[in-house]
Amino acid sequence: MDFDVVVVGAGPAGATAAIAARRRGAGVLLLDRADFPRDKPCGDGIAAEALDVLAGLGVTGLDEGYSPVERLRLIGPGGAAVERPLPRPAHTVPRLVFDERLVRAAVAAGVEFRRHTVRELRREGGRTVLDGLITAGTVIGADGAGSTVRRLCGRRPNPPGHVAFAIRGYAPATGAEQVIMTTEARWPAYAWSFPIGDGTANVGYGEVLRGAPLSRAYLLDRLATMLGVTGAQHVRAHHLPLSTHRPPPADGRVLLAGDALSLINPLTGEGIFYAVLSGALAGAAATTADPGRAYTRALRARLGRHLRHSGFATFLTRRPSMVDAAVRAAAKDQAVFARMTDLGLADGLFDFRTIGRIGRELYRPT
Repeated sequence: MDFDVVVVGAGPAGATAAIAARRRGAGVLLLDRADFPRDKPCGDGIAAEALDVLAGLGVTGLDEGYSPVERLRLIGPGGAAVERPLPRPAHTVPRLVFDERLVRAAVAAGVEFRRHTVRELRREGGRTVLDGLITAGTVIGADGAGSTVRRLCGRRPNPPGHVAFAIRGYAPATGAEQVIMTTEARWPAYAWSFPIGDGTANVGYGEVLRGAPLSRAYLLDRLATMLGVTGAQHVRAHHLPLSTHRPPPADGRVLLAGDALSLINPLTGEGIFYAVLSGALAGAAATTADPGRAYTRALRARLGRHLRHSGFATFLTRRPSMVDAAVRAAAKDQAVFARMTDLGLADGLFDFRTIGRIGRELYRPT
């Protein structure tokens, strides 16, 4: 079997990559080890910017039936809090639904989808051969945090300090706003509650790994302590490879996208926007004469400044007091709130005004 582009992993990054490549006339095979629909542990938050990327590829309606969430409440580790309207409404769409809709859109666009687990990758005469069965001009690895494609390219997983571990479940919603609550205990760590609109919410707790494993019982206890949530259903845990330690995005004609490229926002754990954006860029680059160079340049042009700014913000927020100062500044100024949410949920940037407002709050007597 020979294809122009083979995409490994049919989550948001992979399905988007397949659609983008197909729209440019490529013959595309999309592989995943699971059938769809299938659950995927995640916060389920879909930023408006992610839907914009997909709409640009002609894919709409992925949020149909799920009410927009218009407000966000942030709670700092020292107790500072702010609740304001989001710059743009978000949605909470369970990955059981969202991912299947996206795969269906890919198939409708002419992408071939097959269930297959990739175990081997080798290069032969300018082509890439998967498992001795499938030949591709370009391979896109979008197979998640434990990416097989990334490993077969010789790229190691993220080291401690650059990967988080979180637990997710579903529980009765207690409000109509998204909630992100941080805590000084085991800093950096946070809990979340994202209402779905049907009376339930996606709830979870996560923290950055420092080398020691975290037990299910411990994570559930932290969730109960911070959010008061007990008895959550469909509880699953997952790794979050943070964007503060990314491998090279390309190895010749093999590209990485989404979680496989460690594109998880280190401030919020958000990854869907990064996934669909990197998938769209990878799919477009896969049809060029030099996919690796085209993709690397496109990523740098589209996300380079943002990733530098989010990395800088992550460095600053090593001090929990800095987070409380930012929350207090956001409570006083909608523009600061908008900058912070864009930086944490999309591709926003810092500016001197925001930095100045946060700095004043940091040194203001409380």
